[in-house]
Amino acid sequence: MVPPRKYDAIVIGAGQAGVPLATELARAGRRTVLIERAHVGGTCINEGCTPTKTMVASARVAYLARRGADYGVSTGEVSVDLARVRQRKRSIVESFRAGTQGRIDRAEGLDLVLGEARFTAARTVAVDGRHFEGELVFINTGGRPAAPELPGLESVAPLDSTSVMELDRIPEHLVVLGGGYIGLEFAQMFRRFGSRVTVIQRAPQLLPLEDEDVARAVLGVLREDGVEVLLQAEARRAERLEDGRVRLLVGGERDEGAIVGTHVLAAVGRVPNTDRLQPEVAGVETDSGGFVRVNQRLETTAPGVYALGDVKGGPAFTHVSYDDYRVIRANLLQGGRRTTADRPVPYTVFMDPQLGRIGLTERAARTAGRPYRVAAMPMSHVARALEMDEPRGMMKVLVDPESRRLLGAAVLGVEGGEVMAALQLAMMGDLPYDTLRDAVFAHPTLAEALNNLFATLD
Repeated sequence: MVPPRKYDAIVIGAGQAGVPLATELARAGRRTVLIERAHVGGTCINEGCTPTKTMVASARVAYLARRGADYGVSTGEVSVDLARVRQRKRSIVESFRAGTQGRIDRAEGLDLVLGEARFTAARTVAVDGRHFEGELVFINTGGRPAAPELPGLESVAPLDSTSVMELDRIPEHLVVLGGGYIGLEFAQMFRRFGSRVTVIQRAPQLLPLEDEDVARAVLGVLREDGVEVLLQAEARRAERLEDGRVRLLVGGERDEGAIVGTHVLAAVGRVPNTDRLQPEVAGVETDSGGFVRVNQRLETTAPGVYALGDVKGGPAFTHVSYDDYRVIRANLLQGGRRTTADRPVPYTVFMDPQLGRIGLTERAARTAGRPYRVAAMPMSHVARALEMDEPRGMMKVLVDPESRRLLGAAVLGVEGGEVMAALQLAMMGDLPYDTLRDAVFAHPTLAEALNNLFATLD
């Protein structure tokens, strides 16, 4: 066997943590090899944030065009060319991917190797017969859509969150398995494109990690948009009919019977890309789901081996992956002692209106026995939302009754993610809610609603 090529660092996976880490290591004078199985940019650029939010934007334009009369604007008949929507999505993805590729190409001391990596020994990996050995190894292999265990599903060729974005024709009736944020974004998107949409959710509410009142508001929005939602329902068998359509037998608390659609989207979670990596060969432990075990410094059970991003489990968000990179950079290159402990994990569900979330939910506070007060207000009380004719949703913030500091927030409303970010900044700055209640915000803005929101506590 040809001796392995030696590097200071091996980065497996060119995702949103792997690329900046590899380029930063190379810039610091550490000879680095970056190994990528498919394409640079990771899930975010290629199958996640970038393409989905590009298509969400197209769906919102279709929605607003149909609502033109509400604003006194005549638009005529609205139609959606899904092939053109897809091409717009592809163009933006290719642009972002090219930008990432350019950063890699410009980094001196960084080699890019295309192919699938697998461990052959501690800190040694093989790629298509070539072997690489590193002083340090970083796993950033991400995840992929999970396939539900449903008898007959393979016979109906189900879509996943990647393949559904490659359709060139609008499905007549899309059945979505799963009521998490991925499933809901696609459900509303395709309803706005013109599909009939049915969501089958096993849990008693959509978005199971959210508070019940927030989930009810989300359900109301989707049903108002014409999305059929079945709660506490479970698909038990799938079959392809002679006419090409798909029949799903559904059971649950209520006997729903059979649902017949034209396409099925499986949105039941994600699994890590570790099955072919062979981490156990390198002494890297994984949990029962295949996720790599790490400590708060992102160290695995193997000395000199780290894991970043979705492959380690926990919240699967791009900004978490990027912060993992910053933790590693601070500790290995800047002499720091950063950890992942107690970092805030904001996120936004890009349905319309958006759901922005940060910090504790009311359910989590109750479970922990932590005292709290709730400031809540419907978006129909927000002047700017009414002016935009976007009154759906609610704002909800938990505060500590003694310190008056913010504990968590949910903003379901127009630009809910941006309003949530303002609340996150207040949490980061340890501001009492009085500061936001009495702040002078520009009028009329969505941020101005924070005055009235926190006045409800008085």
